[in-house]
Amino acid sequence: MIMRDNRMAIEAREAPHAVARQQEQLAPRLAPLVARLRAVDPRVVVTCARGSSAHAATFAKHLIERGLGVPVAAAAPNIASVYGGSLRLDGQLFLAISQSGGSNDLIELAAAARRSGAVTVCLVNEVESDLAAQCEFVLPMAAGPEFAVPATKTFIASLAALTRLVASWSQDRALDDALARLPERLARACELDWSRLVEAFARAESLVAIGRGPTLAIAREAALKLKETANLHAEAFSSAEFMHGPVSLVSPLYPILMLTPTDEAAIGMRRLADDLRGKGAALFTTDREDETRGRLPALAPDHPETDAICLIQSFYAMAARLAVVRGVDVDRPRHLQKVTRTR
Repeated sequence: MIMRDNRMAIEAREAPHAVARQQEQLAPRLAPLVARLRAVDPRVVVTCARGSSAHAATFAKHLIERGLGVPVAAAAPNIASVYGGSLRLDGQLFLAISQSGGSNDLIELAAAARRSGAVTVCLVNEVESDLAAQCEFVLPMAAGPEFAVPATKTFIASLAALTRLVASWSQDRALDDALARLPERLARACELDWSRLVEAFARAESLVAIGRGPTLAIAREAALKLKETANLHAEAFSSAEFMHGPVSLVSPLYPILMLTPTDEAAIGMRRLADDLRGKGAALFTTDREDETRGRLPALAPDHPETDAICLIQSFYAMAARLAVVRGVDVDRPRHLQKVTRTR
């Protein structure tokens, strides 16, 4: 079958270029924000996001809690938009993430957070959006226009921007250096062949994506994209949570995608992989040490956080092909629109 590139595939391949040019736009905005954060020294970070941006917030939680030791919690936006309430966030960091900056519930909670005395930050692709107008600090994703309904390059740009924020805030030179290498690595990740997933997922009715640490957000984004682009039911779990009930789903007919991190969490993931194979699971893993037929190609490890970002780049290339095989027009997914406005 000859497959023509859909808009999603084209835009996903633009992600390395977006990440490469992001630093120039982001650096002058990061400097005053980081100075403010060091002066205020927040004891908690509250995130606010929906959809793919909520998975970016999960990535931010890992980065901030591991790199800075500051606890991160996701806010319920309807506290402001539905219930007319507010949160006591004086001196704390409120971080909203949104591609469009147009969702009413995020806008209203950001306004309430600013009134409460929080340091309000939004990461957006549309810097002139209503959400941006409500926040003290505006960080551009700098992804450029994205027309495909399923977000790809904006999600990757979000992860890169959040990593830049934490690298600067925590003064992590190794992470800074890894970010400099990220655009070239993303370009290589896009060319990796994950076609064995297309064959397995094309006939599946449901599946699981598993991650941990930096790859939990990647697993959640992968599960969402399978719903959006292939009309395929998928759920995401951490490797620890999967053993608390969902493991009962394991069977040879139920594919599992394991997105293995390249840090200390990999040890437990490998033990889980062995256990799942013993239960007859149809397991696919990105672990380079895996010697089974289910191993997917992955780049050589560089830095755990940026390695995780490269995994979703490889996944997007596969997902665009899977949609075609399953007969889904990924540029016109049913029931979805590019900007979702919720209250």
